[in-house]
Parts: sequence; structure tokens; C-alpha cells
Amino acid sequence: MAALGRFSQVLLRSSLAQTRRQLSADAAAGHGEQSARTWKILTFVVALPGVAVCMLNTFLKHHDEHENPEFVPYSHLRLRSKRFPWGDGNKTLFHNSHVNALPDGYEGHD
Repeated sequence: MAALGRFSQVLLRSSLAQTRRQLSADAAAGHGEQSARTWKILTFVVALPGVAVCMLNTFLKHHDEHENPEFVPYSHLRLRSKRFPWGDGNKTLFHNSHVNALPDGYEGHD
């Protein structure tokens, strides 16, 4: 049984050494440079045009003026337990008067 254990250790060491030699040979052969070139090409050919198409889609679909939905003063929405520490204390930090309603309705609509 001990001989089998020693034999398996020898095989494991030889396979690890062979793997290390193969990895170093691949690195020396410029494998890393080819991989970097592939990712650079993918970035310029796939990723950047994909981002540009998404930006164009968002601009074209959401640039139009749209009507706000009818304001319904639900009691569980837009709760203010204390005032915000900026402005008039009623608007959130990223308040957009065209989209976000206040507790009493949209701004500019009576």
C-alpha cells in the first residue's frame, strides 16, 4: 500500500511539473499577447457599439414629452416623517419636477 502511495505522489509531481513547463512555454510563445489583442478587438467591435446602440435607444424612446399619470394620493406613498435637510424640505435630493410627485400632487398642476 505504501508503494502505491509513493507511486501516485511521483505521478502527481511529474504531472504538475509538466503543467508548469507548458504554462511557461505558452507565456513565452506570446499567448498572453494574443489574448490581450482578442479582448481589445472585442471591446472596440462589440462592447462600444453595444453601448452606443443602448444610448441611442434610450434617447429616442424617452426623449419625448409624456403626460404624467393621474395623481392618486395613496396614504402609504410619499410619506414624510421628517423634513429633508435641503431645499424646502419636501423634495428628495434627486427630485425631478416633470416626473416625481410631491405628497399633494405634481408641481405646476392644480
